[in-house]
Parts: sequence; structure tokens; C-alpha cells
Amino acid sequence: MKLSRPVSWFLLAFGAWSWVVWVTFVKNLVKDASGLAFDHGNPTAYFWIHLTLAIVSFLLGTAIGVLGFRGLRALRRETAAGAVTEV
Repeated sequence: MKLSRPVSWFLLAFGAWSWVVWVTFVKNLVKDASGLAFDHGNPTAYFWIHLTLAIVSFLLGTAIGVLGFRGLRALRRETAAGAVTEV
């Protein structure tokens, strides 16, 4: 399958956005003062569920970003190969 340049950039941007959103989410989860994430210093089920959600989403976002990066790299190689054969 061949990805277009706009789709590749979108996937790469989505992956970068995933890093920003989910890293910030985990930082806020750890600093939670509402009592939902920690009960007398011990992590609650709320904490573990949301941490799992963040990790899975972070990994999926990273995989999507890698697909975008690989798509851009393939397009760049194709363009370079086309330029060499035309000369």
C-alpha cells in the first residue's frame, strides 16, 4: 500500500499529538489531588484503568506516527529515484 504525502503527514502529526496529549494526561493523573487516583497514597482502580488507557493510546499513537514517517520516507526515496533516472 502506498500512502500519499498528505496522509503521511497527517499520520505523523497524529503520532506527535498523541505524545503531547497522553504524556500530559499521565502527568496530571499522577498529580491528582481529587482522591480518585490515590487512596491514602495507594493507587486505586481508577488510576490503573486510566494509566492503562494512556499507555495503550500512547503506543497506538506512536505506531500511527511511525506509519506516517515510513510513508514520507518511502515517498522521498521514490522522488529521489525518479530524479536519478531522469538525468
